[in-house]
Amino acid sequence: MFLLQGQFLPGLKNEHRITKTVIDAIPTDKGDYRPDEHSMSAMDLAWHIAAAEIMFMEGVVNGGFSYPQRPESVENSADVAAWYEENFAASFEKLAKMTPQEAMKIVDFHGVFQLPAVMYLGFATHHSIHHRGQMSVYLRPMGGKVPAIYGESYDSAEAKKAAQNA
Repeated sequence: MFLLQGQFLPGLKNEHRITKTVIDAIPTDKGDYRPDEHSMSAMDLAWHIAAAEIMFMEGVVNGGFSYPQRPESVENSADVAAWYEENFAASFEKLAKMTPQEAMKIVDFHGVFQLPAVMYLGFATHHSIHHRGQMSVYLRPMGGKVPAIYGESYDSAEAKKAAQNA
């Protein structure tokens, strides 16, 4: 329960806030941007970040992992951000109610890992951080601004200066 309540849930909540700001920073008309032909598009990467995090959270609760299908209503980055916000809140609430027995139940991840359920929340966090870093590199070339992540970015510092001068 220390891992769940003391480490993973507070960490997920903090990282969710940061991840949402990165997804929100994607220009809604630039979802097809990709820095290279082998890279995911901005829209596909944003969906991957949001959907995989929810997959891990729901997998911990349900004892099995299923990657969410993108709803037809999710057409741009703003839609991804809204879907992510809604589904994160619901999944987080379920995680917060887990019992010690549920958190320690061994869960199989596609035959690759068999770990106590709670341990997959670390995967969720690290996976989101990894791909969020990729997305932050997409932002400026597609005309977006890089938000503060673990401290000010150039763009957030410039916005702060502009607000102070206004």
